[in-house]
Amino acid sequence: MTGISTHILDTGTGYPATGVPVSLERQNADGWSPVGEGITNDDGRITSLASEQENLEAGVYRLQFAIESYFQKQEVNCFYPEVTVVFKVSDDRHHHIPLLLSTYGYSTYRGS
Repeated sequence: MTGISTHILDTGTGYPATGVPVSLERQNADGWSPVGEGITNDDGRITSLASEQENLEAGVYRLQFAIESYFQKQEVNCFYPEVTVVFKVSDDRHHHIPLLLSTYGYSTYRGS
């Protein structure tokens, strides 16, 4: 069974990014179809954008992080209003995609 989760760490402050809207979509022949969405909790996490019970199909997915609203709440300007991470599900392991974030940069990796 494959599940998808994420978390966001604001590397500028060293704290989790709370209240960030995130959406998950799957690529298909016509473009992208919604799979799940959520808002990061007080620990900067969304544990179930796609749960283990959904048994996601292999394919290409994307996470869209609407980070501008997070920085606006802090009254801080940011360079990237949105971060999109495209990745491939090809096995039945859980997929955890963290986002390390600052006002002028970001990085991601496959977590555990």
